[in-house]
Amino acid sequence: MIFAQKDFEIEDVLCKPLMAHLSTVDDGAPRDSPIWFLWEDSCLWIFETSKDSFVKRLQAEPKCAAGIVEYDLEKGILKHVGIRGKAFLASCNRDRLMRFVTKYLGEDKQNWNPWFVENVVDPLDVMIKVVPESIVAKNVSFFKTGLDLAS
Repeated sequence: MIFAQKDFEIEDVLCKPLMAHLSTVDDGAPRDSPIWFLWEDSCLWIFETSKDSFVKRLQAEPKCAAGIVEYDLEKGILKHVGIRGKAFLASCNRDRLMRFVTKYLGEDKQNWNPWFVENVVDPLDVMIKVVPESIVAKNVSFFKTGLDLAS
C-alpha cells in the first residue's frame, strides 16, 4: 500500500460509521455508489447482494476508488481518505459481516431494526475486498480556524 499523502492515522477516520462513495466504471462512464464499509486487514470491505449494479460493474472492471470524509462544521473538522485499488469478490463471511453491521447499528442486537435486518442485512451474499494500491489521507481541518488553531 502506497501513501501519496498521510496527514493522520487513517484508522482514526475509517473506524467511524461514516459513508464512503465507491467509484466504479460502466461502459466507460463513471458511477458513484454511497456505501457502508469496514476497514480491516488494511483493506476496505463492502457487503452487497449479487443483484446490485455496482457488484456487476466490479465483476466487469475491478479497478475502483473510494472516498470517505469526516466532516464536522462546528468543530472545524474536515478529513478525507481516498483509496484507489482493485476489488475482489467472494462469498459472504458471516463473522466479518456481523462486524460490518455492528459498526453501523451498534453492539446491542436487541436494538437493531428487525425489518432492516430481514430486508437489508440477511440478503447480503457478496463480500467485496478492495485492496488499496494507493491511499491519500488529507487533513484540511484548518478551513474554519486557520492553520495555527486546527485540531
